[in-house]
Amino acid sequence: MSEAREQILNTLRRGLKRGPVEGARRAGLEARLAHPPRNVIPARARRPHFEQRDLFVQMARNAAATVDPVNHPEEVPVAVSAFLDCEGLPLELVMAPDPELAALPWPEEPTLHIERRAALDGDKTTVSLAFAGIAETGTLVLLSGPHSPTTLNFLPDTHIVVLRADRIVGAYEDAWDLLRARGQRMPRTVNFITGPSRSADIEQTVQMGAHGPLRLHIVLVER
Repeated sequence: MSEAREQILNTLRRGLKRGPVEGARRAGLEARLAHPPRNVIPARARRPHFEQRDLFVQMARNAAATVDPVNHPEEVPVAVSAFLDCEGLPLELVMAPDPELAALPWPEEPTLHIERRAALDGDKTTVSLAFAGIAETGTLVLLSGPHSPTTLNFLPDTHIVVLRADRIVGAYEDAWDLLRARGQRMPRTVNFITGPSRSADIEQTVQMGAHGPLRLHIVLVER
């Protein structure tokens, strides 16, 4: 454990007026972390995978996202370019510096201008790779890290997300299981994104893009 983290925990312990957790209580907590209990899973999430895929698409579209299925990863660049053209958007992308995305056959300038970096204020369209999709609510799971800066998810007007169909799971608990099964440390941030940003805080009138992208477009790679 780092010195900085230990200092934070010691501050919390002083506030709670207790010391480190030890003995049977610590063992119980460690057992719970090693084997997290599952909550009630909605019936709609407990179905065969091909039905989970269809449910994900339905729920994502219900949440105002657009979904474009493609058969192979090599078709992703064409699908992205077609979406930009259809929406009348500039052929400019800020893309996650992810090796899986970089390996795709993206067209070169002047057809499409691509910058592989974190998003900055003023960037219009970004492309990210989803870790998983949750059929229960049509939700995308995106992990932070060197290859997937979190700013890509929130700063642009348009967010395009590439999702493999075999990464669609039924429920939120299944997504956490998939994440733990990587055998790596948890990322600093796990973002759950359901549709484009919206808010109805003012006079109960829905405003799109209130705290993030106006558009969420999902390119679903079937195989």
